[in-house]
Amino acid sequence: MAKPATETLKRTLKPIHLWAIAVGLVISGEYFGWNYGWGVAGTVGFLIATLLVTLMYITFIFSYTELTTSIPHAGGAFAYAYRAMGPFGGLVAGYATLIDFLLATPAIAFALGSYLHFLYPAIPVLQSALFFNVVFIFINILGIRESAAFSVFITILAVAELLLFMGIVGTHFKADNFMANPMPFGWPGIFAALPYAIWFYLAIEGVAMVAEEVKEPSKNIPVGYISGLATLAFLALGVMILTGGITDWRKLSNLDYPLPEAISVVLGRHNSFTKLFASIGLFGLVASFHGTILASSRQVFAMARSGYLPRGLARINHRFKTPHWSVMAGGLVSFMALYTGTTSQVIVLSVLGAVLMYIMSMVSLFILRLKEPQLIRPFRAPFYPVFPAIALIMSLICLIAIVWYNLWVSGIFILGLAVATALFVITGRHRTPIMGDTMLEKSGVILTE
Repeated sequence: MAKPATETLKRTLKPIHLWAIAVGLVISGEYFGWNYGWGVAGTVGFLIATLLVTLMYITFIFSYTELTTSIPHAGGAFAYAYRAMGPFGGLVAGYATLIDFLLATPAIAFALGSYLHFLYPAIPVLQSALFFNVVFIFINILGIRESAAFSVFITILAVAELLLFMGIVGTHFKADNFMANPMPFGWPGIFAALPYAIWFYLAIEGVAMVAEEVKEPSKNIPVGYISGLATLAFLALGVMILTGGITDWRKLSNLDYPLPEAISVVLGRHNSFTKLFASIGLFGLVASFHGTILASSRQVFAMARSGYLPRGLARINHRFKTPHWSVMAGGLVSFMALYTGTTSQVIVLSVLGAVLMYIMSMVSLFILRLKEPQLIRPFRAPFYPVFPAIALIMSLICLIAIVWYNLWVSGIFILGLAVATALFVITGRHRTPIMGDTMLEKSGVILTE
């Protein structure tokens, strides 16, 4: 068996960095993607879906933080599920997390290309999306301190722009617009809209991927998660409600750039401020794009270090102390997704991965409470077992709804999991212990040949 990587990740992150990573990972969801929910549910139907999903994320994050602080491992849900359920649990959670983050990246790249195309129609969407991929792969290789500092800067700009957006369109909000044909597909539309409501918050769990690079993780991770969630909930509801009262919402329901279009309705498409807004609107997309590359690379790194992926991907660059091969592997997946999918399809796949990962995480929490009662838990899920139970039940409902309304895309997701499982068994990885990873070796689930 190959030796584990001897280089280690560097602990440099503070609460401000974690807030920026948490918000930055997600904030593009406030800029695009969510509006597809209007197309299947209407404004009020989508509002109900969003409130349900917000409740799911509140209960999930407060529960997930217990796992993140107890087992501060770059693998996130993969590590928790392995410790709770063994190799196959780790495989399912790891696969789900990889799909979550690796496919969120090209979805955001599509939107970046669309925003640029809105500003400069001569620039093709796909080519600019590929360009952003290359640039941010390079930035993420340079180092976690530099990467985190960039996250703080770009996330603050993105939040400021959304607040400015709400201030501008808020003065033109009309309840009649928002309430026009509010639930055209009835209650079934609410279930169809769930994946797009999840897009408002998807990837906040990525903070767990940098847990090995956080100073005082037991203290700082809860601060980063909770402050990030509060920020995102305020922005999501504010942007969605105010945008729905600007014009006929159906004009915005199938665009990759709903906010610039909404501003153009208020101020005029050729207004210089409309162009300026669309330009700085790139900040929010860049923040999430940068964050998802960071999180996905750490997931690839952790799974490679544990032998679930080729071990060469776990190598750490001696100079920059970053998993450079993992970063580039994620970029390759993003390139392939950009050539083969559309924004809405990639979003659904990413959300499927996220919801399955949430389910595995909550099951892991319940199992570890029973299996390892003496595990040091610096942060304990409040109102246990109610909060994790709510998160688990709502995640299951979301999973069923997403599969029901997206059978073809779900089939691709399930086929990928089946192939991964088959390879896992054929290579005998399910019988091979993880060595050199004390977080997982202590679990009591290491299997021997």
